[in-house]
Amino acid sequence: MRLLFVVLFSCLACHAQELPQAIKKPVETGRFGLSFTDNYHWLEAMDSPETKAWIEAQNAYTDAHFAEIRKRRSGSSKIKMYDHLSSNSLPQRKGRYFYARFRSDRNKPASLYLIRDLRSLPEELVNPWKLTHNDKAFIMEYEPSTDDQLMAYNLNTTGSDITEIRFARMSGKDPDDILKGIRFSGIAWNGNKGLFYLRNANRNAFERDSTYTLYYHRLGTPQSDDRVIMDATNADNTLRIDSYGDKLLIIERDQAETRSDLYAIDLRNDLLEVKPVLRNNQQRHVNFYRNGMVYFSSSTYDWGDLRAFPIDRPEEEKVIIPQVYTSLLLDVDFISDYIICKYKSNGKIYMAVHDKDGKFVRKFDLPYSMNFSIRFFDPETSELFVSFYSYVISPQNYKLNLKTGKTSTFFIDYARAEPALFPFDYFETRNTTYKSRDGEDVPITIIYKKGTPLNGHNPTLLEAYGGFGISSQPSYDTGLLYFLEKGGVYAYADIRGGGDKGAGWHRDAMGVNKIRTFLDFIDAAQYLIDQKYTEPSKLAITGASQGGLLVGTALTMRPDLFAVAVAKVGVYDMENFHRYSVGRFHLDEYGNPEIEDEYKAMMAYSPYQHISETQNYPVTLILTGQNDNRVPPFQSYKFAAALQNRAAQKNPVYLRVDENVGHYGNIATYNQSVKAEAEFYDFLLYHLQ
Repeated sequence: MRLLFVVLFSCLACHAQELPQAIKKPVETGRFGLSFTDNYHWLEAMDSPETKAWIEAQNAYTDAHFAEIRKRRSGSSKIKMYDHLSSNSLPQRKGRYFYARFRSDRNKPASLYLIRDLRSLPEELVNPWKLTHNDKAFIMEYEPSTDDQLMAYNLNTTGSDITEIRFARMSGKDPDDILKGIRFSGIAWNGNKGLFYLRNANRNAFERDSTYTLYYHRLGTPQSDDRVIMDATNADNTLRIDSYGDKLLIIERDQAETRSDLYAIDLRNDLLEVKPVLRNNQQRHVNFYRNGMVYFSSSTYDWGDLRAFPIDRPEEEKVIIPQVYTSLLLDVDFISDYIICKYKSNGKIYMAVHDKDGKFVRKFDLPYSMNFSIRFFDPETSELFVSFYSYVISPQNYKLNLKTGKTSTFFIDYARAEPALFPFDYFETRNTTYKSRDGEDVPITIIYKKGTPLNGHNPTLLEAYGGFGISSQPSYDTGLLYFLEKGGVYAYADIRGGGDKGAGWHRDAMGVNKIRTFLDFIDAAQYLIDQKYTEPSKLAITGASQGGLLVGTALTMRPDLFAVAVAKVGVYDMENFHRYSVGRFHLDEYGNPEIEDEYKAMMAYSPYQHISETQNYPVTLILTGQNDNRVPPFQSYKFAAALQNRAAQKNPVYLRVDENVGHYGNIATYNQSVKAEAEFYDFLLYHLQ
C-alpha cells in the first residue's frame, strides 16, 4: 500500500494541473467538552514517505500555476532593475573596523567584508559558499573580539533555528573552532579568549525546545571540553546573554515569562563566577550595562522609559529618560557620551538625543515617513552617521552633528550618490487611524502612487502582525515598488497585540483576549473597503509567522471580505501548538491549552478547526519551509489539505514548501530572494487585476 501511495503521488506530480488529494484519516481530538475531527493528523509525520510524496505533488501543482502566471507577467526583471538603481546604506562599525555584506555572485550567498577605514578597499572576511558549497547558507549576526583581531559569526546552513558559530581572523589563518547546536544565542565575547553561547539539546528539530544551557568556549579547544556556566533545564527556564566590556549579563526567564532573574559574571576573573544581581524581577526589562550601571525599562510605564541602578545596589533605582506619553520608545543606543532614542508617534519615527545623564539635547524629525539605522559615530566631530529609508525610498545616508544639529548628506565608494529612483513625493503615505468595532483608534499606514483614483477598484494588499508587543517599522522593498507602480495600494495595520500604542496595546490582545487581534485586522479590511481604496474582489491579505495565524483566522472568519490570502509560516492548529518547538514560550501570548478557559478562547478562532465544509474560501497561497523548526511546517500542510479537500472549494488553494529553507524564507542568494519576491507580487496581481 505504501508503494502504491508513492506511485500514485508520483503520477499526480507528472500531471501537475490536477490538485493532489490528501487521504482523510480521522482522529478525534479535543478537551474540556470540546471535540474535533482531525482528518490530517498523519501529515504531522513530516518525514514519512506518504507526507513527502504529497508535498512533492503539491509543489508540482503550485509550480505549474506559477509557470502559467509567468506567461502573463513577471516582475523579477523590474525588481532587479529597481535594486540596481537603488542607493545603498553605509557599512556598520563594530569596534575599530567597518563591516558590510556584499554579493559578488547573484547565485551565491553574500560574503562578510572587513573595511579597515572608509578609504580602504573591502577585504573578504567570510565567504559562506567557499566554506560550505551550500547556496542556502547565510551569515546571521557577527561580532568582533574586544581586541578586533577575531570575528565570531553565526552561520545558518539549513534555514532552521539551529545554527553554528565559527571564527575568522582579521589577518592570518582562521581558527578551526566550530560550535554546533546553537539556538537563540547571542555572541558574547570574553575579551579575545573565548565566548559564551546557548546550546540546544533537542534530538528532533521540531520537538519542544530545549535551549536551557549556557556554555563557555575557550578558543583552540574542542567543543566537547566547553564548560557549563549555567543550566536552567530543571526549572524549564529560558536564558538570554550579552557581554558589555568586563561584564556578562544573564537573564533567566520563567516559562510563563512573568518573572526573571538577573545574574552577572565579572570577566576580569577567570573563575567566571555567576552572581545574582536581581531576583524575582517582574517590572524591569534590562537593556544595557555601562560603567557599573544596569539600564532598563520599566513595565510600569506603557510607552517606555529608561532607568538605571548600580549593579551592586539594585534598590538605588533612578530615572534617566522618563516616558514620553503617546511616543513609543522603540530602541535605545549608547554612543560615546550620548543616549540615542528611537521613538514612534502617530505612525512616524523620530530620533531624540540625550547626554549620558539623560538630559535632552535635541530631536531629529524624519521626513516622508522614514525610518533610520545608526551606522557609526565620530567622537572627534560629534557626527552621527545614519541611513534613512522608507517602504518606497532607498537608503539615504546622512551625518548628523549632535552638538549643532546640522545635517548633511554623506557619500563614500560603498554608498555613492545615486539619482532618486522616484521623487520622494511620488508615492502618497498616509498615517491615519480607523475605528475598531469596540471603539479603539487603530493606526494604519496606507501607501499608493500619487494620482491613484480612490474609486474602490484598486488591487490592495493588507498586512499586519499583531503579536508579542512588536511595533512595525518601515523597510525598503523593491517588490512593493513593483506592486505600487502597477496601481496597487498597500496598507499595514498596527492592530492590538502589537506594541504601537504602548505595552497596554499588547496586553489588550493577549491570552483569552487574543481574538481582538483578529477582529482589528478584519475591521482594517472593512475600513479600506468603506473608504473606497478597494473592494472585496480586489483585496488581498498577507502575514508571516504570527501574521500567518492572523491571515488564517481572518480567512476563516470573514472569507467574504477577501479575494486572495497569502499566509506565510503560520500556526493554524492551536490545539497543541505548545508541544512543539518554541510554542512553550508563547503561553502568555495565546494562552495555555491545558487550562480550560484559555483553551476554549484559542479554539474559538483556531483556523484549522473553523474550516467550513460549505464555504468556498478565497484564492489562497500557503508558504512554508521544510526546515522551519520555529513553526513546524506540518501546520501549513494540514491547513492546506483541509482547505483543498472539500466539495465547496472552487477557488484554488496552493501550497509551496521550500526545501532546505526555514522560518526566514528563501533569502540566502540574491536570485532566490528576487524569485520569491516576484512570485509573491505576481501572484497577487494575477488574481486581483
